[in-house]
Amino acid sequence: MSSTRLPGKVLMPLLGQPMLARQIERQRRAESIDELIIATTIDPADDAIAALAAELHIGCYRGSVDDVLDRFYKAAVPRKPSYVVRLTADCPLADWTLIDRVAELVTSGAYDYASTALRPTWPDGLDAEIMTFAALEATWREARSPVEREHVTPFILAHADRFRLGSLESDLNLSGMRWTVDEPSDLEFVRRVYAELYPANPAFTTESILALLRDRPELIEINNGIERNEGLRRSIEKFVGECGGE
Repeated sequence: MSSTRLPGKVLMPLLGQPMLARQIERQRRAESIDELIIATTIDPADDAIAALAAELHIGCYRGSVDDVLDRFYKAAVPRKPSYVVRLTADCPLADWTLIDRVAELVTSGAYDYASTALRPTWPDGLDAEIMTFAALEATWREARSPVEREHVTPFILAHADRFRLGSLESDLNLSGMRWTVDEPSDLEFVRRVYAELYPANPAFTTESILALLRDRPELIEINNGIERNEGLRRSIEKFVGECGGE
């Protein structure tokens, strides 16, 4: 709930339901996911997220506000999974078929980590990361910098000599499209997409969205021009500034 650019965004209404509920509705279609868990914080502002989890009959772990890696790891520990999927809660156009494809990639290729964002070719907002629990545990033990603790997987990505990394890429480069929600214009874009597609088909797909945008290219302009991964860039700049530029 403490998003700096759009506070409370995950519970903002999206076609009559909280945005997070709409995202979970889509993620539950993924055949590769055995259990979904919301990993939120102990901040009282996030009581509303825990209440939504209970309403949706979904697991909820509450942990550190700033150490997201610790929160993510401890949410997974009691389940003792072989693999852990990381999905951020501001992507209500998440594609369950891509999650399943990443799951197939990471298992069939014996990767330690695989994602749709290693080399970005999909729209921003379709990110899905899957890692072995062993890789997550090693990251939790060894990652030290605030950037690594806040963004969960930079430690893995920085150690390609140690972890086997797999990349699921689109045949077309769609990385310039923005389907995540960080700004008010992002939320407006997502609301327009849902209004156009959801009533006729709640299980609308990435292909459905692309077809809509071909017919209605003006929708792309609603949130065009916002930098991809701006939050990660800001975290790195803050860390470098606090370290005196080193």
